[in-house]
Parts: sequence; C-alpha cells; structure tokens
Amino acid sequence: MRAVIREKNLMEALRILESKYNLDWDYDGAADILYISVDSPKPAVGIDIGEGVVVRYDEVHGEVVGLSIVGIREKMLRELSSPPTT
Repeated sequence: MRAVIREKNLMEALRILESKYNLDWDYDGAADILYISVDSPKPAVGIDIGEGVVVRYDEVHGEVVGLSIVGIREKMLRELSSPPTT
C-alpha cells in the first residue's frame, strides 16, 4: 500500500512541471536547500522520496504544493565535476 501511495505522490510531484501556476523558489545557502513551491508556500506534509528530495503534500486538498531539494549545491558540483558518461 505504501508503494502505491509513494508512486501516486511521485506522479503528483511531476505534475508540478506541467502546472500553469507560478512556481516560487527560495534557496537557503546555509542549509543548502532549494525550496520550490506552487504559488506561495503553503503548509504541507513532507514526504522524503530519497536522494535528498522531499515532496511537500497538502493532505487537505490532495495535491503536491512543492518540493525541497536538500544538498543541491553539493549535488550540482558533484555532477558538474564528474566526467560525462557515454
């Protein structure tokens, strides 16, 4: 059951990219976290989907309202410094 809920949450998270709403973002440099919200930030439950990505889910309305990416600077530097794969 948890796997079904997790997959549903992942699909909802991807729908953010198709959203016609404005995406708002904020970067906390001290914590190295990128916060992405649909419109303005809203109260939500955080669901850790792995690799430092947390989906913010509004249980009342049944929708994803944002994403948080922990360690974004480190992830980007690691990817940019690694040799390309072919």
